[in-house]
Amino acid sequence: MAQAWKCSGLRWSAEGPVLVWSGGRRSALTWGKQVAFGVAEGGVRSCVGARGHACPLGAVVPGRSTGARCEECARLDRAHSVAADTIADDPRPYRVYLAWFGPGMVKVGITARERGSARLLEQGAVCFSWLGVGPLMAARRTEELLRAALRVPDRIPYAAKRAVRAALPEAAADRAGEVAELYERAVALPAWPESLVREPLRVVDHMGVFGLAGVPVAVGDVRELVAGGAVGGELVAAAGPDLHLVTGAGAVVLDTRLMTGWGLVPATGSEVTVPVRQFEEVAGVQDGLF
Repeated sequence: MAQAWKCSGLRWSAEGPVLVWSGGRRSALTWGKQVAFGVAEGGVRSCVGARGHACPLGAVVPGRSTGARCEECARLDRAHSVAADTIADDPRPYRVYLAWFGPGMVKVGITARERGSARLLEQGAVCFSWLGVGPLMAARRTEELLRAALRVPDRIPYAAKRAVRAALPEAAADRAGEVAELYERAVALPAWPESLVREPLRVVDHMGVFGLAGVPVAVGDVRELVAGGAVGGELVAAAGPDLHLVTGAGAVVLDTRLMTGWGLVPATGSEVTVPVRQFEEVAGVQDGLF
C-alpha cells in the first residue's frame, strides 16, 4: 500500500502556490501540472491540533470543515489571534488594506507589515492597495471606520469569490477602478486615527499570479473528501486556498483546506469521485475552477 501523507495546506511563496505536507515536504504547483490524490479506504479525518501542538484527544473532524479542528483545538487556536480580535497588545506595526475580488466585492482588512502581501494571496485578492500603517489598535479603528462610514465589509465569502473568477475584467485598469475609488473616499474621512500613517495608492494586481486569465467556467466545487474517494485533474489556476482543475467532467474548484487532516495517497487520472456541489449559473456566469 502506498504511503499516506498528511497535507498541511496551501502556501504562497515567491515562486507561486505550494502544497505543504507534514514533515516539511513541499510540492510546487505549476499550471498544467497533473494533481491527483486519493483517500484510503477506511480512512478518517483527524483534528490537526492547535498552534503547533497535536490534538490531545485525537479527535475525528467532519469532512466539510475548512478548519479541520475539533471544538477544543479551534478554541485554543483562536485564543491568541489577531484575526479573532482576541489580542490588543501586539507591538508590531500593522497595515490596513483594500482588497478586490470581483465587481462589487471590495473588503477592508489588516495584516502585520512584516508579512508583506502574503495575507492577500491567501485570501485570493485579485488586486489590492495598502491604505495605511500603524499600531494594531489604530489599524483596527480604521477598519471599523470604513465598515461604519463607508459600509465596506471585512469579509467576502469564498463562494462569492469563486462565482466571478471566470468573468473578471480583462483590463487591469478596470480591475483596479473600485479599489482606487474607495481609497479616495477612505482617506477623505475626517475621523482617521492620528497614529495611522496613510500610504499612497498603488494597486497590485494578482491576475497573472493566480493564472486567472482565460480560466474556464467551473461546473462545481468539491464539498468534502471521503474515504475511498479521489480527486484528479490538470491545474490551470489557483487563488487563495483554491485549486482550479480541469477534470474529465469539466472544471472544478478544490478548497485545499478540505485536504488537511486526511491521510492522502497518490492517484492517477482526471476524475473526481468525492461529493461535488454543482454550480448554478448566475447572470450567465458559473463559479470558478478546480
